[in-house]
Amino acid sequence: MPSFEVRIGGESIAVPAELPLLPVRNTAVFPGVTLPLSVGRARSLAAVQHAVKQGGLLAVVPQRAPDTEQPSRDELFGHGCVTKIVHRVDTGSGLSVVVVGLARFRIASLLGGDPFQRVGIEVVHDEIDQTPETEAAKRTVLRLARELVELREDLPDEAIEMLGRVEDPARLADLIAFNSGSLPIEEKVGLLGQGNVLARLRVVIRYLMREIRVARVSREFAERAAGEIDEGQRKKLLREQLRKIRDELGETDEQGGEADELRERLEAARLPDEVWSVAEREVNRLSGIPAHSPERSVSRTYVEWILDLPWLEETSDNLELGQAREILEEDHFGLEKVKERILEYLAVRRLVEAPKGPILCFVGPPGVGKTSLGKSIARAMERRFVRCSLGGVRDEAEIRGHRRTYVGAMPGRILQSLKKAATRNPVFVLDEIDKVGMDYRGDPSAALLEVLDPEQNHTFSDHYLELPFDLSKVLFIATANRSDTIPPPLLDRMEVIELPGYTMREKVEIGRRFLLPRKLEEHGLAPEALEISDAVLREIAESYTREAGVRNLERNIAALVRKTALRVAEGGAPPAIDREAVEELLGPAQFRADRAERIEQPGVATGMVWTPVGGDIVFVETALMKGKPGLNLTGQLGDVMQESAEAALSYLRANAEALGIEPDVFDESRIHIHVPAGGMRKDGPSAGVTMIVALASLLSGRPVRGDVAMTGEITLRGQVLPVGGVKEKLLAAHRAGIGEIMLPRRCLKDLEEVPREVLDDFKIFPLDESIEAISEAVGIGA
Repeated sequence: MPSFEVRIGGESIAVPAELPLLPVRNTAVFPGVTLPLSVGRARSLAAVQHAVKQGGLLAVVPQRAPDTEQPSRDELFGHGCVTKIVHRVDTGSGLSVVVVGLARFRIASLLGGDPFQRVGIEVVHDEIDQTPETEAAKRTVLRLARELVELREDLPDEAIEMLGRVEDPARLADLIAFNSGSLPIEEKVGLLGQGNVLARLRVVIRYLMREIRVARVSREFAERAAGEIDEGQRKKLLREQLRKIRDELGETDEQGGEADELRERLEAARLPDEVWSVAEREVNRLSGIPAHSPERSVSRTYVEWILDLPWLEETSDNLELGQAREILEEDHFGLEKVKERILEYLAVRRLVEAPKGPILCFVGPPGVGKTSLGKSIARAMERRFVRCSLGGVRDEAEIRGHRRTYVGAMPGRILQSLKKAATRNPVFVLDEIDKVGMDYRGDPSAALLEVLDPEQNHTFSDHYLELPFDLSKVLFIATANRSDTIPPPLLDRMEVIELPGYTMREKVEIGRRFLLPRKLEEHGLAPEALEISDAVLREIAESYTREAGVRNLERNIAALVRKTALRVAEGGAPPAIDREAVEELLGPAQFRADRAERIEQPGVATGMVWTPVGGDIVFVETALMKGKPGLNLTGQLGDVMQESAEAALSYLRANAEALGIEPDVFDESRIHIHVPAGGMRKDGPSAGVTMIVALASLLSGRPVRGDVAMTGEITLRGQVLPVGGVKEKLLAAHRAGIGEIMLPRRCLKDLEEVPREVLDDFKIFPLDESIEAISEAVGIGA
């Protein structure tokens, strides 16, 4: 292969006539210059890898359009620089190579190839005459450069000393051309193609004179403006003047233009003083970073995040209590406690200019409207709404962000959501906060402590920004299915509001007022196309759903609407929906009433339990068998529940005579206790009363009344202790058609939370002692 001889510092180097091509964006490499280049494109990576194996020589050519991924011959400038790779680092997403320029060349041909392109080159040799004119041009360049450094504060004094040590006029011209930030790329490429050194010096002289004129005008303008305006306005006017001068001279500076664009946004942004200072310092730093440096994109992204966040922007709250109440009532049926709490906040907001935002936590089973209630609150207050799902989050950086030293770092979800909201006082829903996990990457719940603490969140610091952001204006609403899995320090910072579930009447109202009209609209049907009576809605809720919320009710209503839409689309008449039609369209009932199971036989008692998806009723079944004395427990009972069974048996054995039970039965028989359903794990102390009643019924041979359900913890002395989840349990008993409730006397205070229409259907029997439950339900021991 033919080659060219190039002399570098007195040493002769053979340069092949064909070299691997490395196209670059927004920069030009000159002979004698050392600089880093980031390589990320597949063909460029292949070219670098090949060059390293063949001696390290590369043909570096600027491309005309920076956005082009695979530039053609017409999309490349005609001249470039032969370079040698002196260092190479794998960055993970590509390569960072340090190259030194060796010689300028003209592209003779562009050769295809895979996996990289080659380029045929013709070396452009320096044409230099040792004449007085060349020496005079060199001295003029040095003088103008010294004057420019004195006029411009951003140029270091050491630059003159460095240029003064350069003896070769060709290298002097190339150094100044490479470091001229405002010299367009087209003019730089023109200098690459110019072999005559004197001609290059003349171009550099014109460039320096132009920059000196701009610097003088800027200084005069600044001096005139200094006594009339403050510092910020002065800098803004100076930059505007500098832009006008560049426009008049026909100059374009892509690198400076990017910094100027950010400065304009910075001037227009409303930022706290501390944040403004950091952003200004970063913009000034950005203007000095070379366009090809990876650090430039990191710095720009950081400034853009600062400018995009709503540091001081906020919306005005709707403080009209009547209007807010109407909106809350319009969107949700029931949930009076939650609505009252929001109206209380608005009332305080009318009286106090800047109250601390409450941190609410809605705890309840799925489908009761926790998340949709957050949207309704935002609409009532006329605030923007954002939602962040925390289910499965295990990395602390998801909340606080990554530090800028990491590749691809960005702020955490809190600031990302606020950027999306574009206001610092939205309604912010932290969904599924009870499902936050933790692993070796940190504990996200610990990071949430600062977010949800009114005493700390006014200076929340994200690892990426490392600037204090005020979260005190945000109305945080967390949602959870259960509160016992939330870490206690985090739970302590929130005001917990229980959403236990809907009564049957509420489900019917929700289905008629909200679900049916919404589904008709979603399926393109008129409101009169389908009418469903309250009795049919109740039948659907009772026979086709078993839930505390209304999600499955909504699905079943949607199924009816779809079948109606099918008939209408086929030209038929909408079906009349009655109970028979429901079974025809939805199939056989999926659930049968629990009252059908309550056969009055000895040894079976009905209990009430709490679950994460609402309340439910269970049946404690007991059996007596001949055999080795002892107790069998089945039904996946937890430790606490097993201990309740043992305590119940011990109490009955100790008080057998008083209860009319044969004492010998405990020594001659084996007792088995089973709690369906066997596939679900059960635990807790509230089944104690149910177990002792079931055992008393078994051992006395007298059945438990079928309309009675009970709950309560027992002690070995027969006392009945209070338990939780009373409202959920009573709602479940009401759905099952229970008529009498036996519960600890100390739980009577919890009945205030039970809806009146539910409570009126019950006879409440308070318990202090286990003997009272046995007497009321079995009829012995009185």
